[in-house]
Amino acid sequence: MLHLILAEAELELVPPAIASHPAVLRHARRRGKKPTSVLLDSTYHHAALRDLPEGDRRGRPDIVHVSLLNALESIANREGLLRVYVHTRNDEVIHIKGETRIPRNYNRFVGLIEDLFSRGAVPRGLELLRIERMGLKELVGEIGGRTFVMHENGRAMTPRELGEALSREEDPVVIVGAFPHGDFRGEVPGERVSIYGEPLMTWSVVNEVIANFEGAVLWR
Repeated sequence: MLHLILAEAELELVPPAIASHPAVLRHARRRGKKPTSVLLDSTYHHAALRDLPEGDRRGRPDIVHVSLLNALESIANREGLLRVYVHTRNDEVIHIKGETRIPRNYNRFVGLIEDLFSRGAVPRGLELLRIERMGLKELVGEIGGRTFVMHENGRAMTPRELGEALSREEDPVVIVGAFPHGDFRGEVPGERVSIYGEPLMTWSVVNEVIANFEGAVLWR
């Protein structure tokens, strides 16, 4: 089984430090929620993000949304060959069951993640998504398989070569950064691999990894 980790995802509720910012208050009022119960989103909170450390890369739930839609609708997931996790910048891990269907509508996705942060698991009874405090190294160690870190400065491999390498492992782990630009903020365990000579968006990397893993495992 392939274990895919969207790492250091810019997924968090509005921090208390900017909860009183006018842009945050306006958006929270429109949503009918407390400011600190709203998901941080650069589309609505870009003015407030200037007051946060690393504000130029924070508030990007859209990256996780698109990436999860692609991963969970993949053939690999339908065949029971994929497990997906989201690791956030604040060292939380979202465990996602394979049968989960992420809302295609972005606003519904935002509401789902806000409920997840509030309750710890959603929906009630099924717990298709569950969040807990956990660092990236701890998660990788818990999975235990050979780990590949997608990185533009990593060892050059074609997507097909990576797919073949993954197919030879029992429980391979692939880590893909889920932030808009820059490098990983912390130490990331695993072998760095590059599948293209230029930076790619997170969901593009996710697509290439899964499709070539499928090709090596299912269509050989």
